[in-house]
Amino acid sequence: MRMIGRGVTHELEIRRSRFACTLARVADEGEAVAFLAAHRRAHRDAAHNCTAYVVGEHGEITRSSDDGEPAGTAGIPMLEVLVRRGLTGTAAVVTRHFGGVKLGAGGLVRAYGQAVSGAVDAAGVVELRTVVTVTAVVGHALAGRFLGDLHARWAQPSAVRYGAGVEADVAVPAERVEEFAAWAARVTAGRAVVRRGAAGHVEVPVTG
Repeated sequence: MRMIGRGVTHELEIRRSRFACTLARVADEGEAVAFLAAHRRAHRDAAHNCTAYVVGEHGEITRSSDDGEPAGTAGIPMLEVLVRRGLTGTAAVVTRHFGGVKLGAGGLVRAYGQAVSGAVDAAGVVELRTVVTVTAVVGHALAGRFLGDLHARWAQPSAVRYGAGVEADVAVPAERVEEFAAWAARVTAGRAVVRRGAAGHVEVPVTG
């Protein structure tokens, strides 16, 4: 899953018309609809508030609106940018303040697409990856070297607890849990105990 890194507003001016694109992260379709409705109320003085959103784990729910612009010149180009960037959980609204110069259908398509594309660039894109919190337990004699190897090979533990043994919690990509267990057994000659915990998500910035 890919989402925008944060909510932003990005504005550009084309032939005296101002196109301000506001992006928001949304959990589901209800949240997307509520966000867009609130934005329209706050900017009811604008000539147009055109919208698009993509939600669902696989981006399976998509909607767009031209809000009075010629059919197919605003909402669809906006939606195409979100889909092309592989985003989900994202709502976009472009508020247009008309500057008195008509842009034509092609000009509108480019303007609305550029507004959303610029906003996505400004927001950044993150990828949500499924991780599992794995707890590795080793004896005190092995702890120093094991924790150093753990940090170098996998990640900095999110928590380390000292008791009868030393317990380290580390977030491991879901598809690599078995690999982690095999690694822990290998570097400790089979003396590590690995417990699988809860699954969750981490956000990893997407570059390029």
